[in-house]
Amino acid sequence: MKVILREMIESLGTVGDEVAVANGYARNYLLPQKKAVLATPANRNMIKRERKQLEQRAIKDRGKAEVLAQKIQGAVCTISGKVSEDERLYGSVTTRDIAEQLQAQGFEVHRKMVQLSEPIKTLGSYIVPVQLHPDVNPEVTVKVVAEE
Repeated sequence: MKVILREMIESLGTVGDEVAVANGYARNYLLPQKKAVLATPANRNMIKRERKQLEQRAIKDRGKAEVLAQKIQGAVCTISGKVSEDERLYGSVTTRDIAEQLQAQGFEVHRKMVQLSEPIKTLGSYIVPVQLHPDVNPEVTVKVVAEE
């Protein structure tokens, strides 16, 4: 099924791109979430008219992300957890834990923005990127300490 993207989707393309996707992906995700519209002649004309507005919105979103990136760059999250004798956590530190710590510090960050390749299971200090925008990736320091 051919659709025209209304917002940037990392795996597909940018605003205004016409892409072919699986029928189920379009019907169940892209179209109901209004992330895309069907590629019809009428929708092509509509997207051409809206393209300037969409590009301005993308620039505005990037600007907001850069401002937040300056604030969040170098932030430190301290997360405590129960540890075994060999200093391994009984649980693990996940993107949700990091996002909650950043929100507690006043940053607008969702767990999907935290780019943690795998959960943290040992004590120590880690550098974790946060993707605020496809081109804006500040890094935060996550310190995992033993619970007292």
